[in-house]
Amino acid sequence: MKKLLIIALLALATGAQAESTAAKKELVAKVLLLQQPGIEQAGQALAERPAAQLMQQAGLALQTKVAPEKREGIAKEIQADVKKYADEAVPLVRDRAVKIAPSTIGAMLEEKFSEDELKQLIAIIESPVNRKFSQMSGEMQKVLVDKLVIDMQGTIDPKVKTLEQSIAKRLGLPATAAPVSKAAKSPAKAASK
Repeated sequence: MKKLLIIALLALATGAQAESTAAKKELVAKVLLLQQPGIEQAGQALAERPAAQLMQQAGLALQTKVAPEKREGIAKEIQADVKKYADEAVPLVRDRAVKIAPSTIGAMLEEKFSEDELKQLIAIIESPVNRKFSQMSGEMQKVLVDKLVIDMQGTIDPKVKTLEQSIAKRLGLPATAAPVSKAAKSPAKAASK
C-alpha cells in the first residue's frame, strides 16, 4: 500500500511539474512576443552595421581617390547599392533574430525566472507607465543630445578641428579639406537617427 501511495504521489508531482513547465513556457513566449520589436531592432542594427562601416570607408575614399566632378554620381550609386543590401539583408536577419529568440533569450528567461517573476515581468512590460516611458525614450534622448551638443560645442569643436587637421596631414590633404569635417559638425543629426 505504501509503495502504491508513493508511486501515486510521484506521478502527481511529475504531472504538476510538467504543467508548471508548460505554463512557464507560455509566459516566456508572451515575454518574447512583447519584446519582439526590440529583438527585431537588434537584428536590424546587426544587419545595418557592415553597410554603415562600408559607407564611412566609401566616404573617405570618395574624398581622396575620386575626382571631384565624379563624386556625387558615385556617391548616389553607392547609396543605391547600400539600399539594395539593406532591403535584402535586414528582413533576413530581423526574421532570424525573432526565430532564434526562443532558444536563446527564451531559454535564459525560463532558466533564470520563476513563473511568478515572469508574471511580474509581463505586468511591468504591459503597464501603461512603462509603455509611455518607452514611447518617450527617443524624445528624451534627442533632448539630451541637443543640450549636450550646445553645452559641449565650445569644448569639442577645437578638438574636432585639431583631429581634422591631423587626419588631413596624415592623408596628405590640405588642412581645410579633411574628409571628416561634414560628419564632425553635425553630431546631433547622427545621434538622432
